[in-house]
Amino acid sequence: MAHLEDQIREAGGPLALLRGGRSGAYPFPIRAEFTNWRDEQESWRNSAALMDLSHHMTDLTVEGPDCYRLLSALGANSFEGFGPMQAKQFIAVNPDGHQIGDCILFCLADDLVRLVGRPPALNWVHFHAETGGYDVTLHRDERTAQNPNGREFYRLQLQGPYAARIFEEVNGGPMPDIPFFTMGRFRIGKYEVTALNHRMSGFPGLEFFGPYADLDGIRDTLLEAGEPYGIRQVGGRAYASVATESGWIASTVPAVYSGDAMKTYREWLGARSFEANLSTGGSFVPDRVEDYYVTPYDLGYGHILKFDHDFVGREALERMRAKKHRKKVWLSWHRDDVARVYASMYEQGDRRFKYIETPAAFYSASQFDRVQSVDGHLIGLSTLCSYSSNVRGWISVCMIDADEVGYGREVELVWGEPDGGSANPTVERHTQTTIRATISRRPFASDGR
Repeated sequence: MAHLEDQIREAGGPLALLRGGRSGAYPFPIRAEFTNWRDEQESWRNSAALMDLSHHMTDLTVEGPDCYRLLSALGANSFEGFGPMQAKQFIAVNPDGHQIGDCILFCLADDLVRLVGRPPALNWVHFHAETGGYDVTLHRDERTAQNPNGREFYRLQLQGPYAARIFEEVNGGPMPDIPFFTMGRFRIGKYEVTALNHRMSGFPGLEFFGPYADLDGIRDTLLEAGEPYGIRQVGGRAYASVATESGWIASTVPAVYSGDAMKTYREWLGARSFEANLSTGGSFVPDRVEDYYVTPYDLGYGHILKFDHDFVGREALERMRAKKHRKKVWLSWHRDDVARVYASMYEQGDRRFKYIETPAAFYSASQFDRVQSVDGHLIGLSTLCSYSSNVRGWISVCMIDADEVGYGREVELVWGEPDGGSANPTVERHTQTTIRATISRRPFASDGR
């Protein structure tokens, strides 16, 4: 059976494979808009937003006596006190300390954990469970894009300033106390749900899940109860932009494509795996695949890392701890330069710039655009870029060299592919340009805060 290592060799190396355009942007296979994406974006800040997370993430259930031991051996964060009805952001790195991926762990019972997220971290756990002699059983509920049989579980999120009132109404009384990143159970009409206090949009609310057969009834119950509060269903276009506001950089390149230590894993990953079909894009084109890799420190996860247990990559992360790292910040794009890019759609030939899709402008599953000083010196990388109706402007989440971070500082973002485009069929022929941008701490905070 063909595997990732074969794909890399046939493509002529990992960079050629990743830039070859085998996939476009990461799919959110739900209706694009239920009303319009502008009002849908504003609902998670001003009223109540109902988001459908049922289709774009994979679930891996791990059960058995070695469940916690397996996860602790791979997770860079602590498992001290971890147990039923708790959740945790799980961070997995390779032996060199570079991030493979992250996901959310839902501990549903003793020695029973469901991992939910993009496939890379789940695949890494699956590999070690199969090859490491752990006494666990595994069950996968694949994301819809790779699941011809349909999902087993729905996953919804209701967030916004009126979310708590709606939950109380459908529960028929006061809600249970559910502290941040723990779980609780309550009712939505006649349905019992399990919920996690987790804020994807940055505003109050809960993420909840259950058997997929319950989805339509639960959604209808919430929409009816939420109508007086202005509830809106969030479609795929608006949902694709939510991580840009909240600052979760999910679009990293798994650090698996190089190194002898990872060869056995590459030979385990199949040719249809997420890693074998991942596409990269953007104006940053490195000379080696390792330049795409990031560390948890670059992503703002340094405070989560705990060295109270042995795990893959621990020594490397400890060596990195005292060094300078890139810092996660936001860029606010200058409106005149964005308008200039749109205006170029009227131009002929190479005077056209790369189209900026609205509201989520990233066009590959892992996109990295150059962020440079005004004299052209590379100082960082821009990842998720979106128009936010809440901000009324274009923003992107970036990783900037620590010494180059100055809130309120003007920098340049290089927009578009070099040499007129790439092999990715989703990328039209165009010319690169620059967009001025300002470094900020948060999309909704002034530079002085």
